[in-house]
Amino acid sequence: MEPEEPAPEPESPAPEPASPPESQPAMAQTPSESTTEVAPEPEAPPVEKPKKEPKKPRKRPPYEMKLFEKYDLTEVVVHDAGLAKYMNLMPIVIPHTGGRWANKPFGKAKVNLVERLINHMMRTENYTGKKSKSYRVVRTAFEIIGQRTQKNPVQVLVDALEKSAPREEITRLRFGGISVPRAVDIAPSRRLDLALRNITTSAVQATFKNRKPVEECLADEILMAAKGDMQSSAIAKKEELERVASSAR
Repeated sequence: MEPEEPAPEPESPAPEPASPPESQPAMAQTPSESTTEVAPEPEAPPVEKPKKEPKKPRKRPPYEMKLFEKYDLTEVVVHDAGLAKYMNLMPIVIPHTGGRWANKPFGKAKVNLVERLINHMMRTENYTGKKSKSYRVVRTAFEIIGQRTQKNPVQVLVDALEKSAPREEITRLRFGGISVPRAVDIAPSRRLDLALRNITTSAVQATFKNRKPVEECLADEILMAAKGDMQSSAIAKKEELERVASSAR
């Protein structure tokens, strides 16, 4: 008998081709992940501009600033509203600024009123450039006014300027070949200039008519102008100028 052949071994089944991976279902979020949602970032606050620091008030000097160390300028009152803007009555001891406002437009309105009076005293050839002499004249005149009136001499000076400042003057208008005078109002700055000029020039001229020193003549002129007396040359010039202007209207 022929020997039996061994039975063939069963073939192992061929591996099936791998199916394409199906989309896996989303994993369930854990409670810790669901609560930690990304919150939107808060908007940055608008940047504010730095505020300017307020100016520090000026320190007051330990001593009282009085004119010539005697007269308080804070108690002086100006009744004429037009002239009040151009009358500088800031406290000062020595009225001398060294020409700080000389060549600046409307700079003279920032000069102390008493210093302007001293400067106007240097108009004539007797006082040109002699600031120290004019300073002594005004200081002595204020002492005389204070002794006679028992008032602040700066207040008397302000009253004199208010009453001796003209309000109208004339100008020439040319029509063809004819010039016609016309009355015009005077600016407050010019009113104060004319009043200071008339008071100082009248005081200097009065020294040539009598033997009084110029200090007494200046004190007399300021006192008469403060009263509105027609004997004052400044008041007389003001009335004459306004009379001519009224006739030229």
